[in-house]
Amino acid sequence: TLPGRVIARLQCSGQQEVELAVQSAKAAFEAWSRLSGMERARVLLEAARIIREQRDEIATLETINNGKSIFEARVDIDISWQCLEYYAGLAGSLAGEHIQLPGGSFGYTRREPLGVCVGIGAWNYPFQIACWKSAPALACGNAMVFKPSPFTPISVVRLAEIFTEAGAPKGLFNVVQGGAATGQFLCQHPDVAKISFTGSVPTGSKIMEMAAKGIKPVTLELGGKSPLIIFSDCSLENAVNGALMANFLTQGEVCCNGTRVFVERKILDTFTKEVVKRTQKIKVGDPLQEDTRMGALINRPHLDRVQRFVKQAKEQGAQVLCGGDLYVPDDPKLKNGFYMQPCVLGNCTDDMTCVQEEIFGPVMSILPFDTEEEVVKRANDTKFGLAGGVFTRDIQKAHRVVAALKAGMCFINNYNVSPVELPFGGYKASGFGRENGRAAIEYYSQLKTVCVEMGDVESVF
Repeated sequence: TLPGRVIARLQCSGQQEVELAVQSAKAAFEAWSRLSGMERARVLLEAARIIREQRDEIATLETINNGKSIFEARVDIDISWQCLEYYAGLAGSLAGEHIQLPGGSFGYTRREPLGVCVGIGAWNYPFQIACWKSAPALACGNAMVFKPSPFTPISVVRLAEIFTEAGAPKGLFNVVQGGAATGQFLCQHPDVAKISFTGSVPTGSKIMEMAAKGIKPVTLELGGKSPLIIFSDCSLENAVNGALMANFLTQGEVCCNGTRVFVERKILDTFTKEVVKRTQKIKVGDPLQEDTRMGALINRPHLDRVQRFVKQAKEQGAQVLCGGDLYVPDDPKLKNGFYMQPCVLGNCTDDMTCVQEEIFGPVMSILPFDTEEEVVKRANDTKFGLAGGVFTRDIQKAHRVVAALKAGMCFINNYNVSPVELPFGGYKASGFGRENGRAAIEYYSQLKTVCVEMGDVESVF
């Protein structure tokens, strides 16, 4: 597909469409919630099988949808079907507990679904986020109405079709399209039981406010400005690979990216030189080409915003070590694409805007440090707390540092690895609640306690 070309027109869902979607999901919930966990698991497994079989086709759709390289899109689709398989495995094991009480009496708990859950997705991982939200929701017996970002509306519709093909009741996973107004109708709908949102801090704050009026639980997966700490005793090649993974996946448009790269001063020059060399070799261009490693940014306004961050960094004294400019591919068909050269900034200080604010583009800031105590303090000096990473051969130091980091997702000698078995989510302004792992079950179900008396009731009256 050509950059800047219209590939589809979608109507925004207004109040009437949102009402229809919620009522349709409500009806599907009645049937779905009565099934056993094993019966629900079969549908999820079938959906996973379809996604796995159509992996390349869905990945191509995602690349057209988002602009990321086809190489990365395939990884996203693999994580998506793995997520459905994982929760299919858990669905049959969801259970409460039995508690013995005096005199033969007992109590028990039931884990019950919430009802109609709303998922609101971001544009950086459209299909994968929809699976991360829908798989635990459906495994627990809920229905879901999902609103993708208006910038990436297409691939989630395919997921809805796949769930229906897999045997889910019609309306169990409904898609509505639109921007803030559509999201507002969803959040304020009286029949919505829970909201899970991935996106920016300001929007997350508004969603929380709207949900509060209806006492609805929320899961918020928001922004980050995560630290990546490189100690001098690391494996240098490994640390350089980690820094590239922490900054340039999906054109740098990743919430948990480790964009503040703290490097121990004694290896600062060696590390920086190697990172710059490797960054300059990243193949930017047509995301549908097999050898492309970085595609196009999501749209023109976002590209302009990232460019302004680079300009401001220069004005504040940072040194552009490589990249940062717009990239114009050789192919004339791609000349209007939203491409930029991946950028490494040196000479950075903690008070610079590029170090304090989330850029959400392919921009890495390198900062020197001298001691462990100092770097931990600086790493935590942020309103965000989504992720953090450490590269060192000293395993005691690695565990000590991640224990001290105020972040929900920490990496030791790797970065941006998100297996579905592990919970994902942040501290502080990066949100709360967890996606993936067993932890997500807590956020898509509620606990009912039942107390059973086996003798006569003793009255105090």
